Amino acid sequence: MNKERRKTQNQMRVADRGQWTSKTEYILVVAGNVVGLGNVWRFPYLCYKYGGGAFLVPYGLLAVVCGMPLFLLETSTGQYTQEGFITCWRKLCPLAQGIGYGHFVMKMFDFTYIILQAWALFYLVFSFKSQIPWASCDNPWNTVNCIGLRSWDSPSSNVTANQTMLTNTTSAADEFWERRVLGMSGGIEELGSVRWELALCLLVCWVFCYFSIWMGVRSSGKVAYFTATFPYVMLLILLTRGLTLPGAWEGIQFYMYPDLSRLANLEVWMEAGSQICFSYSVATGTLSVLGSYNEYNNNCYKDCFWLCLLNSGTSFLAGFVVFSVLGFMAHEQGVSVDNVADSGPGLVFIAYPQATAMMPFPQLWTSCFFLMLIFISVDTHFVVVDCFITSISDLFPKLLRAPGRSKIFVLLICLFFFLVQLTLVTEGGIYIFQLIDYYGSTRVCHYFMATSQCLALAWGFGADNVVNIIEDMTGQRLSVFFKLCWKYIIPLLSLISFILYLVGYTHLKFNNWYMYPNWAYTLGWTMTLSSVLMVPLWVVGQMCLTSGTFRQRFDTLCRPAEDPAWRGRKMGQEGTSVELTTSAVTA
Repeated sequence: MNKERRKTQNQMRVADRGQWTSKTEYILVVAGNVVGLGNVWRFPYLCYKYGGGAFLVPYGLLAVVCGMPLFLLETSTGQYTQEGFITCWRKLCPLAQGIGYGHFVMKMFDFTYIILQAWALFYLVFSFKSQIPWASCDNPWNTVNCIGLRSWDSPSSNVTANQTMLTNTTSAADEFWERRVLGMSGGIEELGSVRWELALCLLVCWVFCYFSIWMGVRSSGKVAYFTATFPYVMLLILLTRGLTLPGAWEGIQFYMYPDLSRLANLEVWMEAGSQICFSYSVATGTLSVLGSYNEYNNNCYKDCFWLCLLNSGTSFLAGFVVFSVLGFMAHEQGVSVDNVADSGPGLVFIAYPQATAMMPFPQLWTSCFFLMLIFISVDTHFVVVDCFITSISDLFPKLLRAPGRSKIFVLLICLFFFLVQLTLVTEGGIYIFQLIDYYGSTRVCHYFMATSQCLALAWGFGADNVVNIIEDMTGQRLSVFFKLCWKYIIPLLSLISFILYLVGYTHLKFNNWYMYPNWAYTLGWTMTLSSVLMVPLWVVGQMCLTSGTFRQRFDTLCRPAEDPAWRGRKMGQEGTSVELTTSAVTA
């Protein structure tokens, strides 16, 4: 009777929250989320900077021992609990619910990456002009120090290019980015006025986000059919074009040339681990929420293997796309590839557009590139917002899931963050973005959250229990390798990386020349600690509010609020009572 009642309750809950209508939707949404800008603007540059093909050694090793085990751990816990990244801990380890609140704070900082869509949309509009504006210095925003692409067309191109490196000149692409797009002020102290063209692009991005998630998983799953597949079409088109350009193979050689001596540098291993966290979307709570929309018996183990392989394969492919074009750019300018290679905004909004402007039919290749960027970032953004909203709704289901209220709640969230993010499209907005990017959801947060998750699930809830859950859901028994990773390898590596980061910490500089004021660094560390401190503060608060001795309180708070469903089923199969008991503690 109790089993039937529980089954009915679960069916009602699934109908209330929604569920993926097909396995394909789940795969596309997760793929769209994990395959993001980090694959395009960070991985290729890290490969080039840290030993080329040799970088694949630490990257591949950490993907196996950290990336995939964490991916599986988060996905399976979401699929088992059918809850968001906050309330899922009530069914696993109530003492660790602070991890969910830490993810909640990290998500709010992740929202700022929508500005990348706005910038890409701005560039896309200008890509259709008859004269690419970042190719020449004939525009109102250019200075007397500007040097356009036509300067490299002369017979003395090598001399001109080398002079460019020595004199106080700036490229047309730099000036378009800094003076036309951003309208950069002198620092974060000078926010200036709102750039209304960028504000309009930001509004368009938030409107698209709203209509992608306004019906929850039912709408986001449908949108992913296009947004998750279109970037791959663009990648293949750009790769085909890039490999046919003169100088392309020199660029690829820079990208993949193995320098095995770099493997002795700890920084290489730290960057590889950071890239795994960033591109796999682990230690952020996103995978738990996406997994919570799966059917209980979905084979999440197989899904995780193929999705991790897809993500790393896309990163590798993107490197050929980027560096084939940068090799062409270096060939045209008569310089080495390391003089045009860059990471982050400098790659996607300066170097790569400048390279496409040198090609025949530059409008075509530039528009393809920025369309790819827009759709890559669209997936990641609406998934982050959807996970944020789902987790809040799971906290207050009666209030926020009542008929008619869910769409209004989504609208209010989108409107609120659009208004807040108008600061990012001011003349000083780029300084705010870089501050949030460096401190808001940084590697410190990822390392700490990864350690906390493994300690809570592998030690608090129990690694054997996690393995039993996955076996009950998928019918596959995991090897002892995963338990070793969860219990020892990941916490140890994360803790070492956490300590090394703090030891080697340096203040953020913008463009290697602008030093932020002291209050900005204080604000930055406040952003970092705002998510990290959620974990110990929740532990202390719950230990103080729970009665009993220290050991009794700890044992009680590490027990799930309900007996695991897999345990109840196994008891039923053995002919014993399947009545599920509720503990006295509710988180």
